[in-house]
Amino acid sequence: MNTQSLEAATALVPYVKQGREARRTHEKHIQILLEQKKLPEEGWDDARIQLLLQELSLMDSNNFPDNVGVGEREARIYSNLVAQRHFRLGHGIGRSGDVAAVQPKAAGSSLIMQLTNCLLLDIIRARGVHSARKCVLIPVATGMALLMVLLTLKQRRPQAKYVVWPRIDQKSCFKSIISAGLEPVVIENLLNGDQLQTNVAGIESSIEELRPENIVCVLTTTSCFAPRAIDKLEEVSVLCQRYDIPHLVNNAYGVQSSKCMHVIQEAHRLGRVDAFVQSTDKNFMVPVGGAVVASSSEEFINSVSQMYPGRASGTPSLDIFITLLSMGKKEYQRLCTQRKDNFKILKDQLEQVATKHGEKVLSIPQNPISIAVSLSNLPTGKLNVTEFGSMLFVKNVSGTRVVGSGAEKTIGPHTFTNWGSHCNDYPCAYFTAAAAIGMTRTEMDTFIKRLDQVFIKFSKRQTASSPEMPISTEN
Repeated sequence: MNTQSLEAATALVPYVKQGREARRTHEKHIQILLEQKKLPEEGWDDARIQLLLQELSLMDSNNFPDNVGVGEREARIYSNLVAQRHFRLGHGIGRSGDVAAVQPKAAGSSLIMQLTNCLLLDIIRARGVHSARKCVLIPVATGMALLMVLLTLKQRRPQAKYVVWPRIDQKSCFKSIISAGLEPVVIENLLNGDQLQTNVAGIESSIEELRPENIVCVLTTTSCFAPRAIDKLEEVSVLCQRYDIPHLVNNAYGVQSSKCMHVIQEAHRLGRVDAFVQSTDKNFMVPVGGAVVASSSEEFINSVSQMYPGRASGTPSLDIFITLLSMGKKEYQRLCTQRKDNFKILKDQLEQVATKHGEKVLSIPQNPISIAVSLSNLPTGKLNVTEFGSMLFVKNVSGTRVVGSGAEKTIGPHTFTNWGSHCNDYPCAYFTAAAAIGMTRTEMDTFIKRLDQVFIKFSKRQTASSPEMPISTEN
């Protein structure tokens, strides 16, 4: 309400001035956000967020009162439910040559996109990667974002075709390499006790054999399923600097882990890291559909943004923008601390139920999120060990992974032996559970009770089965 309208309203109702003061408080917070471009320490209430979104929405041409659209893309939205869901922001983000470019007829959407990238950079730096200078939210999931970065690196090294990749049994990461038209060079991990660790010597041997100029990058991983550990990023970054090879880090759900972020920062300090990629849904509790590419090089992020063809959906930016403003920096840091505490609690609970059933929690000290529990002593019978996971799912437990032995998986030109275990011959079957951001104590307690029940039920079904029956090999 402008000054003239306020005076007119005050003539009708003198208490309007108090309402105006309350609005000025909201406007002051919005002004600070626009000026500082940093995540507020305290989260905003819904009223303030909605006020800002309504103001920004009115800046897009499809919401101009007298707008006449004669183009092929004019953000017309048929369903009022869809319009409300998107706050009538229909133009998306970016332009044909750059996903981070501003749109003349979508100033509001462009502001949301720019601010979201600033808030994400602020939280990445607050989580420990102080070397990060710029980031961009790409409206695709992590695998596709990795593909975009690989294509950017390939463009800079046109003669190169290999990606040196310490093995992680997660399909989208591997598929990002082959979808980019590149050749993966799989480096098998080393078993140290229960833990699978990076074969740094194997990486260096491959670099020397293939020659550095023929390698697009080394692609390492932080967050991953146990029993695999965080890759030795510091040592790999030193190798990449020595041989002048780009280094890309898959940090899929690592922002929530202070350990993962510390390792990335140390790798920046000691050697070379060109970019690191993280998922929005896994780290910030929003719907699937976005990934953040961050780097110490602003120029490199600009190149990644320009790799994206055409405009893009603005939904992931809007989801993150709303969520981060609602949380505030303090709440996000609190959630990350809570997750770290939950990891210790969950591990203790799993150790108790594992011991009860003759199993053990595998020792994976370099994995701060995922926990693996052996399944070595389950009675033999007609059931395959992977059906242990099916029984958990029937009890409404989602997210666990049960890994047996002998499974093969062919992805593109490569066949993996013992798929799921990150190596060809892990010594035992196991299942994993993760202490991820947002997990509650109630969820952990309920999971442990249901896990105990499944152990008992699985053993009864196995011992009741005829030993002559063939063992199922279905996953």
